[in-house]
Amino acid sequence: MIPSVPVIELFGIPVANLSMDETVDLIHDRIARREPLHQVVINAGKVVAMQDDELLRQSVLDADLINADGISIVWASRLLGRPLKERVAGIDLMQRLVESAPAKGHRIFLFGAREEVVSRVKQIWQAQYGPVIAGYRNGYFTPEEEEAIARQIAASGADMLFVAISSPKKEIFLKKYKHILRNIPYVMGVGGSFDVVAGKTKRAPRWMQQAGLEWLYRFVQEPRRMWRRYLIGNARFMALVLREMFKKH
Repeated sequence: MIPSVPVIELFGIPVANLSMDETVDLIHDRIARREPLHQVVINAGKVVAMQDDELLRQSVLDADLINADGISIVWASRLLGRPLKERVAGIDLMQRLVESAPAKGHRIFLFGAREEVVSRVKQIWQAQYGPVIAGYRNGYFTPEEEEAIARQIAASGADMLFVAISSPKKEIFLKKYKHILRNIPYVMGVGGSFDVVAGKTKRAPRWMQQAGLEWLYRFVQEPRRMWRRYLIGNARFMALVLREMFKKH
């Protein structure tokens, strides 16, 4: 973690206690200074997965900045008496950074999702914000292609790299090739955000986001794929919160 950033430890994870505006300002400052910043956002599902996957856990803990993407993390911080300022949702943060890119002179590399999705995101953002895309690449590749992809990204001249690949593959890739990607100041994993931008999936209405029900909205859209992650995962996360609460007493 960046030494100057205030953190709150939750489940053994140092989570940055920053607002959305403070996070955006920090990222802009690091890019301006050309100081590498690898950011990870966590939600309940990732916290649960980190309990079983040591490689994922170390990949997350190796990041320079860890934010609370899920409202459940914020709620847990309050229940545990270590309240975070607010949720810093990855997709909202990504959108803020893209919107500011023209004025800042920042260029972006898009990495992940299917070819038709990532190319559509490129088209949408270039139509909205001009020539801000330094390059793009879909998220389907073999282990033998990994290093060449990392070098392609590094050679693009991008200031920001958004990686839309599922966990833990995303975190492991970024940790493994961090030495190659160090010339790109800002690197962030954005999960399924490209699908939302491209219009492939819909994001929950604002009231559901604020009520912490985004998981339910997504579950209804893809019940077969999401039931295990949310129903079992949420139960395990609640158990983790209870365990942390009992540690205090």
